[in-house]
Amino acid sequence: MFRAERSPAVAAAAARGVPRWHRDHDDPTGVIAPGVLAAAAGFVALWPYTSVIQPGAWSFTVVAVVVAIAGTGMLMRRLLGSWRPWLRGLVAFVAQVAVAVAVVTQLIAGDTAIFGIIPTPSTVSLFGGLGAAVWDEIAFGTAPLDPSPGLAAAMGVGFAVVAIALDHLVADRAAVLATVLTAVIGAVPMIVTLGDANVVWFVLLGALTLILFRFTARRHPLSPRRSSTSLAVTVGAAAVVGAIAIAPVLPVAANLAGTGIGVTVDASLRLGDDLRQPNPVEVLTVATKGEIAPYLRLTTLSRFDGRVWQPDRGDLQSQADGFGDADWSADIATEDANTSIRILRMSSSWLPLPYPATSVQGLSGAWRVATDNRTLVSRSADAAGNDYTVSSTRVQPTLEQIRALNAAPPIDDPEEEPVELPEIIGTLADDVTAAASTDYDRLIALQNWFRSEFAYSLETPVDEGFDGTGAEAVAEFLDERSGYCVHFAGAFALMAESLGMQARIVVGYLPGSLTEEKRGEESVFSVSSDQLHSWPEVLFPGVGWIPFEPTASLGVPTAFEAGAVDGGGPGGPSTPAPTTAPEVEETTDPEIDRGDAGENAGTTGELRRLDPTPVVLTVAGVLVVLLLPALIRRVERTIRLRRARAGDAAAAWAELRDTLLDLQLPVSDADTPRERGAELVRENDVGAAVMRELTDAVERANYARGDADAGDLSEPLRVVLGRLQRSVDGPTRTRAVLLPRSLFVTRGSDAALTA
Repeated sequence: MFRAERSPAVAAAAARGVPRWHRDHDDPTGVIAPGVLAAAAGFVALWPYTSVIQPGAWSFTVVAVVVAIAGTGMLMRRLLGSWRPWLRGLVAFVAQVAVAVAVVTQLIAGDTAIFGIIPTPSTVSLFGGLGAAVWDEIAFGTAPLDPSPGLAAAMGVGFAVVAIALDHLVADRAAVLATVLTAVIGAVPMIVTLGDANVVWFVLLGALTLILFRFTARRHPLSPRRSSTSLAVTVGAAAVVGAIAIAPVLPVAANLAGTGIGVTVDASLRLGDDLRQPNPVEVLTVATKGEIAPYLRLTTLSRFDGRVWQPDRGDLQSQADGFGDADWSADIATEDANTSIRILRMSSSWLPLPYPATSVQGLSGAWRVATDNRTLVSRSADAAGNDYTVSSTRVQPTLEQIRALNAAPPIDDPEEEPVELPEIIGTLADDVTAAASTDYDRLIALQNWFRSEFAYSLETPVDEGFDGTGAEAVAEFLDERSGYCVHFAGAFALMAESLGMQARIVVGYLPGSLTEEKRGEESVFSVSSDQLHSWPEVLFPGVGWIPFEPTASLGVPTAFEAGAVDGGGPGGPSTPAPTTAPEVEETTDPEIDRGDAGENAGTTGELRRLDPTPVVLTVAGVLVVLLLPALIRRVERTIRLRRARAGDAAAAWAELRDTLLDLQLPVSDADTPRERGAELVRENDVGAAVMRELTDAVERANYARGDADAGDLSEPLRVVLGRLQRSVDGPTRTRAVLLPRSLFVTRGSDAALTA
């Protein structure tokens, strides 16, 4: 034993038989700290929801519930401190549930409850109605959601459950579970909306995790009496900063999803992130007769509040009841068509359909028909994996018929406040359509103006700060004259309404690219994630909703043929046909420079090769992190063995001591080298001769005068270490390699442990 290894305090502690490096008792959890930490965890979980729900009463409801539950938990732990832990926890749980019910009832439906806090049947009925309403708001709404009473009730009840769970997890020192619960609840808004990572929330979660772990660890009977706060803070801060700095730059490609979900589509016009993916993936296939495929619609948006377009929410009915009455009159020519659609990598509450759909086969009853826009929606099912066939009718009025009709006027809802649009919208609409004499011709003039005077760009709206759908964003777009489908559709719809026409926006997909695959007589088209699209429609009574294509360089513009044409028969609107000819303006994909897409990307059904680089780098990074303790310990052992080869007895003995710690073998700083060596010979079958060689070298180095040459100590050290490793079982040896305890035990501490 070296003099430096043993201080008088250590010797005294060893003489008393008390392990000095850790506590000899289980410290109480306390009263205030668990409640404060649980409340903090609840607020951290709440933070991301402030970006997807507009400010309102819901936030006060959640804060009040979290504070009330935390306070109740602290009060119960204070009053029932002498009770058995399980009974104290049960009573606290019951009290917290009662308080949560009282608080939520008072804040949401106090006028229906006894004394404002005790629910009555009327209260239960009210909450049932709010629950049904909030389900529709969440399923069909777009972020940020309006702060309705239903949302306040749902958030209050939901966070009451979360707050109670967090309070008991923290009180029971389940730091890992509390952290996971906080992370899962907080991550839901970002996952559902596919929003960017909330860096502030991530930092708060990291800090909370470190505090929870420290709070739990310091009260464990095996936790160190003293630990380096500065070291813990430094390591934790480095981990958080490293994750924030490194994670965003990891090269995870868009095609990493493989056969999973390639894109999630909701009822909003925030399509930019999906369209800007560097490597689009195939999301669905379409089979139909001929060499052209129809546009596919998911949903429509008709209501504009000045900031965002709101999705249409009409009455729903079963598929057996059909898609509603025909919007076109009997004198309008029609053509029936069948389209088979197979969803591969798209997640949505809506199913893509050609318009106007008349019937569908192959779907479960969970999918309901919205008759107002002839779409299919579900509150419980997901679009991914569905394979179905749609019957639709192609409406084909002649040019004379459509020119003879006036567009329907905008709906005037007296309950909604009128939206004031920037002057440029109406002024440009009047200027562009001044020479037209019919509503249809005015719309064609608008369509042609957008396609000839504007440029398609995914980056300009971001660079210039108008990547949105609000009225001001439309004004900026009209000034810059560069954007993508969302801006073209929004501007067209608002300009059409300024001209006195009822318009709406459709979210869906462009016609796919023709492949060489056949299904019987049907051609198969491949639709990729970058063909997600939006376009405007205008209502013409007697014909229905007429689509227009104002987006520059995309799709095919609407144009009806005159009734008296060669070949006879009325003519329909131009059908979007895929083309690869560079001189042709109309295409089915935006003309975007994708440097890494290759020559054939997005033009045929050819499969894209999966880039293995992100997978390899991610796996390698995880392995490095997991193996870092083992690598550090290996380097330390190599250095000590090299020093032992030169006769350094201190290095040899330090390696022996750390190996005992790693293998969880008994080791005490109260033992002399000779006592420790004798115990290893007796208990672990270590050879007496090699053990004696090491202990003699230690004693000579510690007590002999002058520098004594111990010779090569690496060989006897290797023999002793090998014998110690063979004396324990396989799992212990594996733990010793992957998670060496010697790295986490301070040098001067007592480590009397047993396996």
